[in-house]
Amino acid sequence: MSTTFDNRNLSPEQQEILRQKAVKAVIAGDKQVQVARTLEVSTWSICQWVKQARQKGVSSLKAKRRGGCKPAALKGWQAARIVGIIREKNPDQLKLPLPYVLWTRESVQKLIFQKYGVQLALRTISDYLARWGMTPQKPVSRAYQQNSEAVRLWLEQEYPAIVERAKKEKGLIFWEDEMGLRSDHVVGRGFSLKGVKPVLERTGDRFGCNMISAISNLGKLYFSIFEGSFKIPVFLDFLKRLIQQNKKRKLFLIADGHPVHKARMIKDWLEENKSRIELFILPGYSPERNPDELLNQELKSTVFRSKRPANKTELKALLRKRLCQIQKNPLKIQAYFQARYTAYAAA
Repeated sequence: MSTTFDNRNLSPEQQEILRQKAVKAVIAGDKQVQVARTLEVSTWSICQWVKQARQKGVSSLKAKRRGGCKPAALKGWQAARIVGIIREKNPDQLKLPLPYVLWTRESVQKLIFQKYGVQLALRTISDYLARWGMTPQKPVSRAYQQNSEAVRLWLEQEYPAIVERAKKEKGLIFWEDEMGLRSDHVVGRGFSLKGVKPVLERTGDRFGCNMISAISNLGKLYFSIFEGSFKIPVFLDFLKRLIQQNKKRKLFLIADGHPVHKARMIKDWLEENKSRIELFILPGYSPERNPDELLNQELKSTVFRSKRPANKTELKALLRKRLCQIQKNPLKIQAYFQARYTAYAAA
């Protein structure tokens, strides 16, 4: 059985010499079959080379650069501009061909083509995003009603003024928030066969409890667990306990705009105790600016990690146990002040 030599491993220059030698031999009068045997290539290849030389000339047999066209790429200044746009704006602000809510590979691809007419593959987009230090992350929810100007004033003027007063009066700054926890709250994931969701056994009864807490960037945590809705007596009792635990220093308490925080009874009580405590309200719809919100998120993701409560008493016990664990770990509490949107309150 005859065999042919695989010339694909030859360099482009060697392949060019082989093609020219084969064509010259055929033009000189040798049979194509004989030339193929001599050079150990297929008769079909000889036929194609000769046909090409006759139609396009012998020069068409010269070695060509291997590989396809050079892939499209962004220039340095173009990449820098794209990074700036991704950091400063959302896709729905740019009127891209298709509506996008978040920056995905597809939306970045459309942005690059819209701005510079450069069509990049999604794999290339992935490489660029990794090079720019960007990774897919769960977004932070933010209400449409949030007033960006109010947030800016809070960060640049109002909060720094609170810090200055606290230093001058040797006071303590605390951040307060409330949270509800229900027995049917589900967190985490479990391994199972593909297409078969794992089953979480729990009681069919629904019950819950609520919690109010206050933390400081010094690593302190105070909390109270209660049943029912968050009402004026609950908040008032918590405020009294808070100043009782910090008798020697004035408190500067920061909270959200919950109606209870703004109630007339609360304002009257604060006026009577203004030498001991003052209350400041965050800009509306800005929970991400409250470090205490990160405590709430951790509780919701860890309280049920090892056990599902069978009744309200067990639920309250699990919540209290986890809060006490965190309370004994000042470094964990201080870590809530190191996140992207809360770092401004770390000092």
